[in-house]
Amino acid sequence: MTNLAYRDYLAEEKLPTIWCPGCGNGTVLRALLQAFAALKLDPGKTVAVSGIGCWGWADDYIRVNAFHGTHGRALPFATGIALANPDLTVIALMGDGDGATIGGNHLIHAARRNVNVTALVANNFNYGMTGGQYSGTTPSGSTTSTSSLGHMEEGFDLCSLAAAAGAPYVARGTVAEPAKLARLIEGGLARRGFSFVEALSPCPTHFGRFNGAKTPWEMLRELKTTSLPLGILADREKEDYGKRYARAAGGERKEGSA
Repeated sequence: MTNLAYRDYLAEEKLPTIWCPGCGNGTVLRALLQAFAALKLDPGKTVAVSGIGCWGWADDYIRVNAFHGTHGRALPFATGIALANPDLTVIALMGDGDGATIGGNHLIHAARRNVNVTALVANNFNYGMTGGQYSGTTPSGSTTSTSSLGHMEEGFDLCSLAAAAGAPYVARGTVAEPAKLARLIEGGLARRGFSFVEALSPCPTHFGRFNGAKTPWEMLRELKTTSLPLGILADREKEDYGKRYARAAGGERKEGSA
């Protein structure tokens, strides 16, 4: 597996993508594939697990093993795959609705267990595929199709949530700086244990239109001045669930054979 480029992981025959013009998902996809190439991952030993939503279509364009699951359940499926075969590199591809709103409970417990999975959440602050409803990350005061008077709730800081739940590697990047985003994803994939990477991404079709952004470029410019902290936000060594389980199972076998 030498001299791999990101295009070696791209299913180019599936192009063009289904994503709207100005959507950041294509940039997140390229950053992910660049991280694959930098690590020279074996496509046969790499699994992309997705749920439902705009970003949930990403596995259609990736030339690795893929599992397309149900809404909010990408992490349980990814957990099972990673524990069944610890030699695999498993990445769960989720949006903010899929991974943090419908699937928020699974996110907390995957981080707590420290299962050997990388979670990549493309956060566009709304349910982009089904009409622009507010999600668990929608900023307070924002207008969406289900908050016409301004969103009354505070949005989750997903990175703080993942770190507090126990994730040893947590990072946040934006599609406005794709090279940095690729390096953050690479760092998560290279770490053993649960890694959480958030990619802030524009949704001009719904969130931007409802909130006064006239062009995708304006949304990208706003991402460059986001008040959310960017970069690696947690990075610590911690034994993963799979190793603990294998050690316990090995101890039981020795005990039973004695």
